[in-house]
Amino acid sequence: MYTIGLILKDLREDRGISVNSVQEKSGIDATLLSRIENGRRLPTLQQISQLSQIYNVDEQQLIVQRESDRIVKSIEYPEIAEETLQAAEAKVRYGEQYMSLFQEIIYPSTIKLESRRYIGSKAKLTDWILTTILSETEDVKSFCDIFAGTGTVSNKAVRLFDKVIMNDFLFSNNVIYKAFFAPGEWSQSKLYDIIYSYNRLDPRDLDDNYFSINFGGKFYEYGLSKLIGYIRQDIEDLRPTLTEKEYNILLASLIYNIDKLANTVGHFDAYIKKPIKERPFRMRLIDAKSIPNVEIYRGDANELARAIDADVVYIDPPYNSRQYCRFYHLYETLVKWDMPELFGTALKPAPENMSRYCTNRASESFMDLVANINARYLVVSYNNTYNSKSKSSENKIKLEDIKRILEMCGETRVYEHSHSAFNTGKTEFKDHKELLFITKVDETKKRESFATILRR
Repeated sequence: MYTIGLILKDLREDRGISVNSVQEKSGIDATLLSRIENGRRLPTLQQISQLSQIYNVDEQQLIVQRESDRIVKSIEYPEIAEETLQAAEAKVRYGEQYMSLFQEIIYPSTIKLESRRYIGSKAKLTDWILTTILSETEDVKSFCDIFAGTGTVSNKAVRLFDKVIMNDFLFSNNVIYKAFFAPGEWSQSKLYDIIYSYNRLDPRDLDDNYFSINFGGKFYEYGLSKLIGYIRQDIEDLRPTLTEKEYNILLASLIYNIDKLANTVGHFDAYIKKPIKERPFRMRLIDAKSIPNVEIYRGDANELARAIDADVVYIDPPYNSRQYCRFYHLYETLVKWDMPELFGTALKPAPENMSRYCTNRASESFMDLVANINARYLVVSYNNTYNSKSKSSENKIKLEDIKRILEMCGETRVYEHSHSAFNTGKTEFKDHKELLFITKVDETKKRESFATILRR
């Protein structure tokens, strides 16, 4: 390899200068100069300055050769030396822009939709649900997920049907749907730059904010809570410079990155009363797509049923008295960022978006929903949780009522699948099953069965 030592030796010999002569002119010991020329020692900056004057060459070029030797000698894995040097060159060339340019190489994995913790998630049941639907229906082109929740069913449905309608009345879920699915313009490199800046933040340099004052040391470690609040406000400040898609992607990415760092058992009805360990936080983008065949709504399912139509309407309502808006109030507050007054130990805002399906009116609401849906097939997911130790965990609609109401629309078949429920309490669910009701709608029978309701 052509080192700085060999270069200096060639320069000396090319000029016909002896080692002793160099020693006389520079004061560099002849033995030391030989060691430098033989590559056993690197010259100092002062020695390079002296030798450049003697050999009449550009001092900076000699320094460059010396530094390149230092870099090559520091490489521990010669087999990737060339790639390592190219990366070093890029870091020098692009400076602060390096991370955004190489994010996809360094952090290639984006966060998948299914990775979020969520009560009632159908992530493990989605394949069974859609396979059953496809085998028991005919000529289905459009699909409506009217209680979309995590969106996992819709996430696979978009690959199977020409049109998919998604709905949920939580603000946080709506943002997540728009981020993962909605059509729209967005720049990946732009978002990588923003996230890179977030990953360089030190919470010790940040002031307290609404999020850290209320949730720090409770739902999140204090330093992390400062980061979360700062990032959320920065996303809001950046909003005029972002497309709607970019804004939603950043919000959804924030939710997904902090989800598993929460000091909870999977929801925000309470936090764990123990000291919170500091954990590293490195934000990543979600696996965002722009899907043209998706319509996204945030509304009451019973009201939306009167405004849309689809070949299949998939109905997965809340099962018990636990309100989703209360379980995930922290994400609702984070998305809305209206900084509401908070109440109680769990620091919840005033109630909003309370579901009738979590009350004694569940059966009545279900009948109204079914009566007003315009669909060829109705598909209902429900489970058999009726003997829980907690009243709040008991199902609000009896299975026989679901079947009776659906049979008022047409022939109904029931399918079942063993499934371990997401249980954060002490209830033991033995022989827990997910049930899937599929009804082929007979419009004449339906109109006659619900004549009183439809006349309202």
